[in-house]
Amino acid sequence: MSLDITQVLLSAQSPDGATRKLAEESLKQFQEQNLPGFLFSLSNELANEEKPEESRRLAGLILKNALDAKEQHRKNELFQRWLALDVGVKAQIKGLLLQTLSSPVASARSTSSQVIAKVAGIEIPQKQWPELIASLLSNIHQVQPNVKQATLETLGYLCEEVSPEAVDQDQVNKILTAVVQGMNASEGNSDVRLAATRALYNALGFAQVNFSNDMERDYIMRVVCEATQSTDVKIRQAAFECLVAISSTYYDKLATYMQDIFNITAKAVRGDEESVALQAIEFWSSICDEEIDILDEYSSEFTADSDVPCYYFIKQALPALVPMLLETLLKQEEDQDLDEGAWNLAMAGGTCLGLVARTVGDDIVPLVMPFVEENITKPDWRHREAATYAFGSILEGPSADKLAPLVNVALNFMLSALVNDPSNHVKDTTAWTLGRIFEFLHGSALETAPIITSENCQQILTVLLQSMKDVPNVAEKACGALYFLAQGYVDAGSASPLTPFFQDIIQSLLFVTHREDAGESRLRTAAYETLNEVVRCSIEETGPIVMQLVPVIMMELHQTLEAGKLSTDEREKRSELQGLLCGCLQVIIQKLGAMESTKYSFLQYADQMMELFLRVFACRNATVHEEAMLAIGALAYAAGPNFSKYMPQFYQYLEMGLQNFEEYQVCAITVGVVGDLCRALEDKILPYCDGIMTQLLKDLSSNQLHRSVKPPIFSCFGDIALAIGENFEKYLIYAMPMLQSAADLSAHAAAADDEMLDYTNQLRNGILEAYSGILQGFKSSPKTQLLMQYAPNILNFLDALYNGKDMDDTVMKTAIGVLGDLADTLGVHAGPLINQSISSKKFLEECLASDDPLVKESADWARVAISRAVSG
Repeated sequence: MSLDITQVLLSAQSPDGATRKLAEESLKQFQEQNLPGFLFSLSNELANEEKPEESRRLAGLILKNALDAKEQHRKNELFQRWLALDVGVKAQIKGLLLQTLSSPVASARSTSSQVIAKVAGIEIPQKQWPELIASLLSNIHQVQPNVKQATLETLGYLCEEVSPEAVDQDQVNKILTAVVQGMNASEGNSDVRLAATRALYNALGFAQVNFSNDMERDYIMRVVCEATQSTDVKIRQAAFECLVAISSTYYDKLATYMQDIFNITAKAVRGDEESVALQAIEFWSSICDEEIDILDEYSSEFTADSDVPCYYFIKQALPALVPMLLETLLKQEEDQDLDEGAWNLAMAGGTCLGLVARTVGDDIVPLVMPFVEENITKPDWRHREAATYAFGSILEGPSADKLAPLVNVALNFMLSALVNDPSNHVKDTTAWTLGRIFEFLHGSALETAPIITSENCQQILTVLLQSMKDVPNVAEKACGALYFLAQGYVDAGSASPLTPFFQDIIQSLLFVTHREDAGESRLRTAAYETLNEVVRCSIEETGPIVMQLVPVIMMELHQTLEAGKLSTDEREKRSELQGLLCGCLQVIIQKLGAMESTKYSFLQYADQMMELFLRVFACRNATVHEEAMLAIGALAYAAGPNFSKYMPQFYQYLEMGLQNFEEYQVCAITVGVVGDLCRALEDKILPYCDGIMTQLLKDLSSNQLHRSVKPPIFSCFGDIALAIGENFEKYLIYAMPMLQSAADLSAHAAAADDEMLDYTNQLRNGILEAYSGILQGFKSSPKTQLLMQYAPNILNFLDALYNGKDMDDTVMKTAIGVLGDLADTLGVHAGPLINQSISSKKFLEECLASDDPLVKESADWARVAISRAVSG
């Protein structure tokens, strides 16, 4: 195929839509008809110094996208496609890419660096392209700075793409040596030094062995610390980014450097450019995160055999660190309260102060309170805002005993400031601080005397409802404070002091949702979230007022569906509002459906509600579908078997949700709703089960569906079996093999990290819930014997889980429950199998001795069922 690739690449960037479309189609056609030729042409374009910079850059970008994708299944396809190419063609392409690293054109070098790293990410784990790293390292000795810079950039990207296990230690040492030498102050070219510093950031994961060696670690740390003093601001920022990464990756190796690092960071925070100062603060936030995690893991009791000891760096730095952070709070920007995405020195300092408070608890209070007292009444708004922000930041961490006396004194002052302070910025932070007081120092779990009493509750509500009429950013924070105020009374029973004001609260929140400026500062969203929380935490006495909300919210939803032709922007706003209204109805349904006094009168609205929800599905928007689906799940639960009359119309949308691989959250929620329907309809769901099971089995077989949806699908098998009992028989031949292969995989999965272990345990739990539902569904049925053939596999799975020793408590509870279900359903037939099971006896004993009451309760029940089966 004859194609002037340069011209097509330039046309693909044309301002004219038609020209662009034609060029894109030509490229697509070339790629489909001759992939090797296509990739070679692109690499040739990128390497050719005669060609225009624009065509070269796009050639590199298309090349990079032909090797990688965000979705895992697509990524795997592209990997396989590259590996299948002719070796000679690949060698030519790789040669051209390496050649481009010497280009005088910066964008060509940079693009080539990224493409080389993508190829390396595919080939190095396959033990291909072994000469690459040596070839790159030989470039480091080149005289031209541009070649050095591009090579270091390539090494940095390579470390991002390739996992440390795929590169042998000798090569790792050479990469690190090259990178750290490039960072050295003796390197005269600042572009080279910057590329090296950024490369080190990506290479830190490779440096485990080097950081364990005192001399090598000292050298790396010295070079990084020196780079934080460079005259080039970009190098200083990149060096601090390295320090932040080191603080989390090598926390346990930092003790000897902390004094120097404190001095460096303090100097940067007090005098450097904001981009550098922000990273210097981030270092301390990162140390806090590490120490919070360590102390959480060991429940504040450090034991000598733990993986990583806590060095209490924050506690030691406290006397110097807190004053430094308090200074930053006075460096606010004029209108930062109006900018949702604002991030500056004052905000970073306040965030870090909050983390310090969580790390050290009570010790922070005496260091912060003098600052608060000194600044809270000063005439300059900056001082008042900084004092309020400091106080609000330390409310999570210290004990209620320590904070309650201070909050009792501060509360009236804050309420007065929220109404009377002339600065909106101060009011915004004051409302946020009140929200923090209500979140952390209010509620039935606290043992101190309540801060909110029947005496001051009315004053608090009056101020908050008045503030909800203030400018949007202040009103949004006032809604947030009311949210936590209501949440604190969730267990108050009939004693909630909010009850007398309930009608006023609801009216005020509805008024906020109708404000013309409710689209600013997330105000409308905050008002609905607060309305939902107020309803959720309300008591039976206010049920009639919640009932009055139903037609109001339904009417608002109806009006959004009647809107005529809308622009894209208006359509987006309408979708957002529909999502909020469906979410609000879901909470109302759950509340009214759960109370005997309101359930039956509320269900008179069910027909109209269902009609509205079905109309919402006709609007193509994923977020709205999620909210409508959740609301329908709640309605099904409330309506019970009567919900069956809606199934003929609703089923097509249920099926659409189960097929929605792209927006996998919609799929996950729909799977949950199938569970709700099973519990509500019981055997009335039978006519729809063929379609549902077919779709669920398809979902499990798909490599396109996000893995997080798979555990709930397995649980859903159990829900269906429980609902339809022995009618599940026809699905056994499909469901059981799938459960077994997933069980084998999950039982022997070597979890690489905590995230993977969490997922593995979710998967195990889903599989066990499926087994449990199927066993219980067949109980007392003449067809029980059909399950006998699967019993050995189930017991093998339980044995493997017990021996693996990495179950969490949830899996343990479900697993011992399944052992009980097996004994209970199969009775005497299961007895011999349980006796033969290697670990069931030990597993049962362990669960009976568990500290977790739920595990123990499940084990007590299982013991009875097992003894009946074994002695039967």
